[in-house]
Amino acid sequence: MKEISNIENRQAQMRKGLLGYAVLLCIKNKEAYAATILANLKKADLLVVEGTLYPLLNRFKREGLLDYKWEESPSGPPRKYYALTDLGMSTLESLEDTWKGLCQSIKKLN
Repeated sequence: MKEISNIENRQAQMRKGLLGYAVLLCIKNKEAYAATILANLKKADLLVVEGTLYPLLNRFKREGLLDYKWEESPSGPPRKYYALTDLGMSTLESLEDTWKGLCQSIKKLN
């Protein structure tokens, strides 16, 4: 049982480490509402809950990676739409380069 727990913990840590990158990718091409980001992550088999996403979005906003604007919603309260800033885009490009390098390194180990 302990071995399974350790494996699951390592898997969770890997997913957690990639979550920020995945969120930035969701916003790369157009601004997005949090529910849309969650849906896109779910489509990619990255199950994330709101309680994990919102603190991450807020941190990225404080760091200057994201900006947001409020838009009226046809079905409820106004929605906050997130977009990458110039710093966010350059950060994402750097992360993409890092990801490609890591993938190449891991492939060399197989």
